[in-house]
Amino acid sequence: MADAAAAPAAAEAAPAAEETRIVHLVSREGDSFGVSVRVAKMSELVKTMLDEALEEGAAAQEILLPTVKSSVLTKVIEFCSHHVEDPMNEIEKPLKSANMREVVQDWFATYVQVEQEVLYELILAAQDMGIKPLHDLLCATMASMIHRQRHEEPRTRFNIANDFVP
Repeated sequence: MADAAAAPAAAEAAPAAEETRIVHLVSREGDSFGVSVRVAKMSELVKTMLDEALEEGAAAQEILLPTVKSSVLTKVIEFCSHHVEDPMNEIEKPLKSANMREVVQDWFATYVQVEQEVLYELILAAQDMGIKPLHDLLCATMASMIHRQRHEEPRTRFNIANDFVP
């Protein structure tokens, strides 16, 4: 009978432990960022690495992310930290508007107002790290940028040669 009562208590304790336990994400430059396990597990890559470490009997304290620059990892952590507290609404497909404020909450629409190069780096990091909500947001942002442009502008932006011969 005591085991039946202990199971729900253990289930409730797990999220609390993830909130207080810290894991360090290490960028390409070797900078270390301490985040809660709950935030870190938004990344499927990090979640898998943490779970594998637990299976081997070790608690991973550092997760190396050699493809992610420090400046980008800072932005990724900012997104994940906010998302665990205030999850982003599902993005409707196709996009209902090219205005991101009509697609997602204000915080997320403001978050993606970055330079184009940063947007590309964030897309790659979100894909590499397996953070679907971030990847969806960034790709929707890219799509909305393209949608607002005239026909020639995307060619210039993405260095696409106009080799169409009528």
